[in-house]
Amino acid sequence: MSQTMDSPSLESPVPFFDRRNPATVERMPSCERRQFGNSHDDLSPEAAELARAIDQYKLLHRRRFVTFDEILAVVKSLGYHR
Repeated sequence: MSQTMDSPSLESPVPFFDRRNPATVERMPSCERRQFGNSHDDLSPEAAELARAIDQYKLLHRRRFVTFDEILAVVKSLGYHR
């Protein structure tokens, strides 16, 4: 069977990292996955502060996505109240 241009090459497979296995966590690539964009340049100073706080929360708690309750907790931690 010959390999065509459309079929993937089996000679150099991409390594698979099982994120559920704690032994492979240290070998995983250290790229960040984010729910929102990486740049806060176009935001107002207050919105940029909130975005940085949410990003920090996600990094500390190893969360890719946050819930509304978590966003509310971040907002309150910045000193906002109703």
